[in-house]
Amino acid sequence: MTKAAEIEAKLTRALSPERLEVVNESHLHAGHHHEGSGHHGGFDGTGETHFRVRVVSAAFAGRSRLERHRAVNALLAAELETGVHALAIEAAAPGEPTRF
Repeated sequence: MTKAAEIEAKLTRALSPERLEVVNESHLHAGHHHEGSGHHGGFDGTGETHFRVRVVSAAFAGRSRLERHRAVNALLAAELETGVHALAIEAAAPGEPTRF
């Protein structure tokens, strides 16, 4: 199973979203890492390291943007510790305007 599929499955189970999009944006970040860093040296944009999550869920109703981001980060803590370097989060409750 790909990281993107793992992320999608985890968020679906936890949030029962109306809408969910997990976008692998790793290719957009090739060359953005510091060569001197042992963790990121030679990053070429392949793999699954940078994601954008767009999610609409009733679980976010009445929660601030910060609370929504913390919730998603907590759900994906294992992925963030094991290879996911960056996670952009766009979270909304049903009925709220979105850009996605």
